[in-house]
Amino acid sequence: MSWFSPRAGLLALSTVLVAALLAVAATVPLPYVLTLPGATADTLGEHDGTPLVSVSGVPTRETDGELRLTTIVGTLPDSTMRMTDIVDAWFDGSEAVMPRTALYGTSEDVQEIEQHNQEAMTESQSAAVTAALNWLGLSADEVSVELSLEDVGGPSAGLMFTLGIIDTIGQEGLPELAGGRVIAGTGTIAPDGTVGPVSGVPLKVLAADRDGAEVFLLPPAECGDAEATAPDGLRLVPVSSLDEAIDSLIALSSGTGSVPSC
Repeated sequence: MSWFSPRAGLLALSTVLVAALLAVAATVPLPYVLTLPGATADTLGEHDGTPLVSVSGVPTRETDGELRLTTIVGTLPDSTMRMTDIVDAWFDGSEAVMPRTALYGTSEDVQEIEQHNQEAMTESQSAAVTAALNWLGLSADEVSVELSLEDVGGPSAGLMFTLGIIDTIGQEGLPELAGGRVIAGTGTIAPDGTVGPVSGVPLKVLAADRDGAEVFLLPPAECGDAEATAPDGLRLVPVSSLDEAIDSLIALSSGTGSVPSC
């Protein structure tokens, strides 16, 4: 003799419906992109045989160490992300899933996105030159600065380009900023030297560590995200301005003075 429980029947039906919904969700395209640690590039060195920072009109100096900008790479905006991809990335610490709009904005046109990112990089480089020359007390009439980096877009290299320009030109009494170390970082730069927030910091931390960085400069607002992936031995230094970044690097090189930490 068998007994049928209405409650058991509802539970079984609910289980079937949940399983069906999960099965459908696993195949439905979602508005996310997969991101990975990208390349880093030394603003005191060359990329594909071309100096990242070229200066004419004033003397320059040889420097020891590296000042590396960091990048992330992402799947194309028209690529398909499904729930299974998101779950896989969740358990893989070297990958991250971001809303498509966070990386590419609202456009899904690849050429339009590439143009937007290149324009953002151009504006960032212009701001980096202005901020660096202002800090050095130089004018664009007496010095020419050219910045070169192919296949990278967006504004987040601004801080490291600015530091690269300053360290390349130097000034009397200013020690080398890299100080023989591998310094990496990220952050936008405004012409007045203000450092702004960026995206993808946890992955940029991984890229910096992969390429031998000892110190990572970042906007203070990104400390929490950076700490999530920062390995032992990589020092996180939050800076909100160009002055703070330079003071921190000088203090690290000299071993004197205070250096902020996440």
